[in-house]
Amino acid sequence: AAVEVPEGTNAPINILLLGSDSRETVDPDATAEDLKGFRSDVIMVAQVSPDRKNVTFMSIMRDNWVPIQGHGEAKINAAVAYGGVPLAVNTVENFIGARIDHVALIDFESFKGLTDAVGGVTVKNAIPFTSHHGNFDFAEGDITLNGEQALGYVRERYAFSDGDYQRARNQQAYLKGLMKEILSRDTLTSPGKVTGTLDALKPYLILDEALDLNTAAALGVEMRDVRNDSFEFFTSPTLGTGASEDGQSIVLPDWAQIEKVRVAFQDGTLDEYVTNMNAAAAVTP
Repeated sequence: AAVEVPEGTNAPINILLLGSDSRETVDPDATAEDLKGFRSDVIMVAQVSPDRKNVTFMSIMRDNWVPIQGHGEAKINAAVAYGGVPLAVNTVENFIGARIDHVALIDFESFKGLTDAVGGVTVKNAIPFTSHHGNFDFAEGDITLNGEQALGYVRERYAFSDGDYQRARNQQAYLKGLMKEILSRDTLTSPGKVTGTLDALKPYLILDEALDLNTAAALGVEMRDVRNDSFEFFTSPTLGTGASEDGQSIVLPDWAQIEKVRVAFQDGTLDEYVTNMNAAAAVTP
């Protein structure tokens, strides 16, 4: 159900971000409701706070072992393959305990195009590594990625001792760099700039039917107070990796902690949840 808020106040907005494992550009005239038959390599949920001043991104690692309606338990990224984007939305809504308001999807080719369209994306790379996808060498520190490099950067997991965990952090670093690049152009300072930027990026994204240019532009204007430090990133709580009964390597959700995440999603306080989580981590020996 949609969140009900007192009159005169805003509800939080939850946007599901999916990265398709497709190697070919999906139909540019399609909407998110039309798409199926692929797996989602990247799953994030972004919450825009009710005051429209903060955006919090939660990564959901694709191997999280969760209930999928009509299919028992499976890896969360299988939901799209089983039932298209609608079942993915259903599955993520059950996972976070809150309504998904909008969906944005991108595939491999469009991801490269989007990166090049903004002139490249600068990320703060925490760990130097060589990607198996494209054989790119990524140094530690600030590095600027073109489309091909960016795809290799966000897909890599074999170079890391903790695999998907670091891949999720790298995907977050990329998205943080992308948002910084967009905001550096004072995009949110006027309706004209918001519309112009969205119009330029739209060819690389598949959106749900309700997230049209006017809706997105109106939200962009509401978010005019968002700054580079207004973005927070974290990964949904887990208990590490394990194996399913049929022998698949899986990620085990930390359901006790996820209950706290669900409350934050429902209350529109996901940004506060992350702030408190980071503060607690800072004092932990």
